[in-house]
Amino acid sequence: MATMSSILMRFPQGKQKAVTLSYDDGVEQDIRLLKIFKDNGLKATFNINSGLYADEDTVYPSGQIHRRMTKSQALELYKNSGMEVAVHTLTHTHLEELPTSACISEVLQDRMNLEKDFGNLVRGMAYPYGTYNDDVVDILKHCGIAYARTTVSTGKFDMPTDWLKLCPTCHHKDARLMGLANDFVNARRVRKAMLFYVWGHSYEFEQYENWEVIENFSQFIGGRDDIWYATNIEIYDYVSCYKRLVYSADAKTVYNPTLITLYFKYNDKVFSVEPNQTLKFAE
Repeated sequence: MATMSSILMRFPQGKQKAVTLSYDDGVEQDIRLLKIFKDNGLKATFNINSGLYADEDTVYPSGQIHRRMTKSQALELYKNSGMEVAVHTLTHTHLEELPTSACISEVLQDRMNLEKDFGNLVRGMAYPYGTYNDDVVDILKHCGIAYARTTVSTGKFDMPTDWLKLCPTCHHKDARLMGLANDFVNARRVRKAMLFYVWGHSYEFEQYENWEVIENFSQFIGGRDDIWYATNIEIYDYVSCYKRLVYSADAKTVYNPTLITLYFKYNDKVFSVEPNQTLKFAE
């Protein structure tokens, strides 16, 4: 008899590996970064402070590195780009230091602004400064936030277990970046689904004059047939749907109650189950 331990999640088209990226603050350098991602077939999430857009007539002094985009620039860049826009709070504050009402306002107002401006649901988030506490996590649940990224690197490719304390694999400036990328691409004989999650701020490439870091990474990791390139929310939604699969007591029948096709490996063979379909495995 097959056991549940022999049924393993796979990503769309049966792929075992997924790559996602997450960049904060909505700065001008995102223009170059987004092009790099598109050129290499990558997808990313951009976390925006809607209360901190630059004035439309802003002219930054020569040498200033951290340059927030205007609202019109942000709309032109991110809207209909195929990338995800997510919450970074209204004014980039330490949420754990705020009274409850102010914390709620920072999250909800940013979410409402982004949904209005970009015309789609916004359910993801990155913690400003990477700081939070249990009270903040509870508030996010009530604000309809599905996941929230921290700044704690794991150095691993494990799937998240707590989406409101989502830890990335590494920052792009991590000395291990290309070594991890090589390990990820060449990983074989791995049972479980793998997620490579990179985060950072695009202004750092200008600050440290090292755009080649993300260019080389993107060229190396992108364009591979065995990797699913997705935004943060796309991965969250897929995993959430996968967890809704309903199995018979002997695990030989599975029903998909969701609206998307789901993939899994069952006794060394990859299967897919369509929306509202019941699949019975051969004896």
